[in-house]
Amino acid sequence: MMQMIRRAAPMRWKKTMCAGLALTWMLAACGGSGGGSGLAITPGVPLATAGHAGVVAVSHPLAAQVGRDVLAAGGNAVDAAAAIQFALNVVEPQSSGIGGGAFIMVWSAKDKKSYVIDSRERAPAAATPGMFGTLSFEDASTSGISVGVPGTLAGWNTALGKWGTRSLSASLQPAIALADNGFPVGKLLAGDIVNTSDRGFQMTNLQPETAALFRPGGTPLKEGQTLKQPDLAKTLRLIAAQGIDVFYKGEIATAIVQAQSRAATTGAAGAALTTGKAGLMTLADLAAYATAQREPVTGSYRGYGIATMPPPSGGGITVLQQLKMLERFPLGDKSQGFGFGDKNALHVLIEGMRLSFADRNYWEGDADFVKVPVAGLLDAKYLAQRGGLVKLDAALAPSAIVPGNPVAFQPLAAVADPKEGNHTTHFVVADKDGNIVTATTTVESLFGSGIMVPGYGFMLNNELTDFDWPPALNAATGNPGANDVAPFKRPRSSMSPTLLFKGGVPFAALGSAGGSKIINAVVQITSNMIDHGMSVQQALDAPRISARNNDKVFCETGPFTPTGFTPTPAFSASVMQQLDAMRQPAIGVPPCSGNEANGANLAAQALVIDLATGLKYGAADKRREGTVLTVD
Repeated sequence: MMQMIRRAAPMRWKKTMCAGLALTWMLAACGGSGGGSGLAITPGVPLATAGHAGVVAVSHPLAAQVGRDVLAAGGNAVDAAAAIQFALNVVEPQSSGIGGGAFIMVWSAKDKKSYVIDSRERAPAAATPGMFGTLSFEDASTSGISVGVPGTLAGWNTALGKWGTRSLSASLQPAIALADNGFPVGKLLAGDIVNTSDRGFQMTNLQPETAALFRPGGTPLKEGQTLKQPDLAKTLRLIAAQGIDVFYKGEIATAIVQAQSRAATTGAAGAALTTGKAGLMTLADLAAYATAQREPVTGSYRGYGIATMPPPSGGGITVLQQLKMLERFPLGDKSQGFGFGDKNALHVLIEGMRLSFADRNYWEGDADFVKVPVAGLLDAKYLAQRGGLVKLDAALAPSAIVPGNPVAFQPLAAVADPKEGNHTTHFVVADKDGNIVTATTTVESLFGSGIMVPGYGFMLNNELTDFDWPPALNAATGNPGANDVAPFKRPRSSMSPTLLFKGGVPFAALGSAGGSKIINAVVQITSNMIDHGMSVQQALDAPRISARNNDKVFCETGPFTPTGFTPTPAFSASVMQQLDAMRQPAIGVPPCSGNEANGANLAAQALVIDLATGLKYGAADKRREGTVLTVD
């Protein structure tokens, strides 16, 4: 049985101590610079599904089975991950697919190194900072102007070429079979077909091809009905036979350009959404698309190493900033009011989120185009200064939530937090040799732009709405316009696939869906394990809070639709009242002023590895149809 390590002695206020981690894969010795943490082992706590030869944790059971089958047949973690991605295009088309983008982190056991493949979408050559004009978000995000040059296919092709053992063609075969033979529509997809929570209308009813597939004869597909996708199967066969050139330079490329030329919605529900703009993508843009191999951003938390996503994701830096701001507080020590869900613990989480998002929205963007001060943003002195703003007895006023200057430590003008799509997916894989993949992949909003490529059966993203618009560049204030639109630039993301290390060896992989809430989810799952002594599954099951650089705080309560899952242990109403009393004088907005009804938007997946035995434990998020499968 797996065992849990609990803290037997409380951490004292403001001392540098090593926190007790929740699993036997952590040695009882302290990994940081402080003294021992008083760890005691409580045996016999079954935590999660485990296997020696491999584990997958995926948001959909059929895609999880595909990944497990690849591992069982001798494929490695990258082989399994690529097959999972293509299967998700079939069974979760509302969340990811070849019409979108992905961030892929790979731990190579052979190289003893982590790598990042950036296959984020890019803006076309004709893109300009003012290209959205005065369009509303709804009109822009449902027309061709929002479609970025897709990167997912190129990303997995690159990963397979560098670290895989199977061909792209072999990796596509399970997805082809699923598209050909069909599968029973699950609760999540059935709910998303008629979902109106994002924008007040249904994304599957805006374009005729999308409606024909998901609403045959005008009737939305229901749970249990069989969905076959012959056009998508044809597309995947073309790619399997001809490689990615058919997508980026051949007939599929031509179809993509034609599809994104739509300026308005044309389906039955499109009457209210007619003021769009045609996309700017050309065949040359598709032919010029290239992935980028990047170095992870790295840091530590209470002695444990972290590798996470660099720019153009704004996720990794912000995750590391939040954790470092939290490190000065004794999270996990209930005697000092820092137990899970206690007032002090929730308060410092919220304040750290607010400050880090102020930095993110000002400084972070595509580092190929703007100078992102990564070293300054992660500098220990800078973060001590930022974290020192957090007071235990009061919430910061909105006027104090401004970006710092990581060079001169001077506050700057606040930047608004743009809307970011929640509908993404994350999965993790580990194989018998110790290779690990943690990947977040998306088409941005629910069903992306709502535009399906006619005759080819896949959704196009609306990722370009992740840029700042109107543009933020301002010479007078010094605003660098880090996330303004530019030709070939990748929009800022929050996706944060992450690895955790002990002594240079990875013991956990995690990530989440949820738009900008991804960052806060990764921070809380990490803290739940390291600070609060939770198992990996308990860390996922716990409720989360989420704040940005504005006044609203989202609190998870449940039950969520469509799964009915309620996170546990629930936040206390009395604690929320105490937080409200702190917030009212400074902000006037209570905690939990935001509500997240659809928990599937926020689903995370994770795995941990017992470094002593090699056992691999997966944890799947019950907010979605998460599934863990293992290979013994």
